[in-house]
Amino acid sequence: MSEITVAYRYAKSLIDLALENNTFEATKEDMAFFVQTLKSSTELQAVLKNPIVSHDRKVKVLQAIFGGKVSASTEAFFKIMVNKSRAGILYPTAQEFVNQYDIKKGIVKASVISAAPLSEANKQVIINEVKRLGGNDVQLQTKVDASLIGGFVLNVGDRQIDTSVSTSLQKLKKEFAQKVV
Repeated sequence: MSEITVAYRYAKSLIDLALENNTFEATKEDMAFFVQTLKSSTELQAVLKNPIVSHDRKVKVLQAIFGGKVSASTEAFFKIMVNKSRAGILYPTAQEFVNQYDIKKGIVKASVISAAPLSEANKQVIINEVKRLGGNDVQLQTKVDASLIGGFVLNVGDRQIDTSVSTSLQKLKKEFAQKVV
């Protein structure tokens, strides 16, 4: 069974438990904090994935880092995962929990890369368009890349809309090259 499938199942179980205990929001905050911490610490990721490091040692490391900063149920979840030899998938499980939380809450994450900074009006137009496609709440992340020359690249989930001038020029170049041959 793939790591993603296993992580999904554990995340689903944690969601069910959090909903049952009425701690869904708090658990989401704990998982987001955990994901952010592991993103910035490849050493911690390595310790959790390392089969040579004992379960007790992994639990102590997690307790030292997250003790008192996350809920007791999240700490218990970490301990269960480590003791079941699943510490290596704690990170993808936490990521999947956050993804499933977003789906349940109708939150859509979108990113737009533009050639120039977007005005607030342009950002609002993009947010409204993404909402029209589906989603109650849109979290828009913006980035500027002058190499696009003009236009933008919008990513929503696995969809991409590329209206950049540089991509259009590349397509034209490819078409000309094929017609010349």
